Amino acid sequence: MFTFLHAADIHLDSPLRGLEGYADAPVDQIRQATRRAFDNLIDLAVEEQVAFVLLAGDIYDGDWKDYNTGLFFIDRISRLRKANIRVFMVSGNHDAASQISKSLHLPDNVHLFSAKHPETITLEALEVAIHGQSYHTRALTDNIAKNYPHALPHYLNIGLLHTSLTGRQEHEPYAPCSLDDLRTKGYDYWALGHIHKREDVAQSPWIVFPGNIQGRHIHEAGAKGATLVRVDGGQITAVEHRDLDVLRWSLCQVDLTNCAALDLAIDVIRQAMEAEQTHAEGRPLALRLQLAGKSPLHAELHRKSAILTEEFRSLAVGLGEIWLEKVLFATQRPVTLGETLGTETPMADLVRAIDRLDFEPTALMELVPEIGVLQSKLPPELQQESGLIPVSPTDMSTLCEDIKEMLIARLLGQEGGE
Repeated sequence: MFTFLHAADIHLDSPLRGLEGYADAPVDQIRQATRRAFDNLIDLAVEEQVAFVLLAGDIYDGDWKDYNTGLFFIDRISRLRKANIRVFMVSGNHDAASQISKSLHLPDNVHLFSAKHPETITLEALEVAIHGQSYHTRALTDNIAKNYPHALPHYLNIGLLHTSLTGRQEHEPYAPCSLDDLRTKGYDYWALGHIHKREDVAQSPWIVFPGNIQGRHIHEAGAKGATLVRVDGGQITAVEHRDLDVLRWSLCQVDLTNCAALDLAIDVIRQAMEAEQTHAEGRPLALRLQLAGKSPLHAELHRKSAILTEEFRSLAVGLGEIWLEKVLFATQRPVTLGETLGTETPMADLVRAIDRLDFEPTALMELVPEIGVLQSKLPPELQQESGLIPVSPTDMSTLCEDIKEMLIARLLGQEGGE
């Protein structure tokens, strides 16, 4: 009986990617998060007395700024060496041979699989065979899984592979392969990497993406960690996720459909934040608030978005250990504007004209004083000191709709309507 630990996508010292654009961002906490999560991985391996650790690529986040990233990795891996725990790893697209210009000698408890062809390492005492191949270049589009050897008889066979499989949203299609490509090899467990969301792709055999060990932005929300695998009698008996993240990203969606008063909405939002805090189990939260639903408060929310954003930020600060990354005002009107204004009124004509507006980026800054609030709804990497520079049709469309809603809400407010 033994256990092993499967992790991937460590992304040590991953850059903040624009978070410095937020004045109140917990920059130091986020900057150190990948290292602290990796410390948790090492602690878990030692506590569970695992036989070995599998790292399925993207240990780094590209070329090192200096040697400190590599030195940190070697120092922590050396802790496993003292505990007689071996490490088997493949490089992924971010730490391919073509991506890392610096190198350091790895401790003798670590085996990095070749980038030239698949290799097989056997652990005779455990009757385990581990098969793997590293990336030689970042944009690896070959199906390298096809060249992996077939399972060795009388061994527990494990495949170590950094792949997109047949494709996953928001991930480049690197080392593509099908489930049949993997199943035909006859392995007992495929330890995959590259996809940052945990996924048990299959259970016969086990094909697992453990996800990354630490979320780095709002698109990597939720619990992050590694997979602990238990083996008894040459058979896998349990596959368990273990949380390792030290700061959690959360998309907090709040339905305000039934909130007719602003005080009630604020109370509902507070409760939603508290629930996310409970789910984080004591970890600091980086939270994005999304307000939704066909709400009677729709116009008021948009009209007062600047003030309310600070009110919600105050709620987060008051609860402690919550950083409000962004507020998305995504509610809808409970009735159409036509039902509210009629069809043959000057106000209705003006509102329809606003709704038909097609904004140019250079005109956005001149429309409303609250443009700073609208600008803050985009990721900071999309912003420059010279102004707002949208880089995708989706971002541009979202911003334009927000501006239209703010203008309409202001007009209705001036007319005494909601």
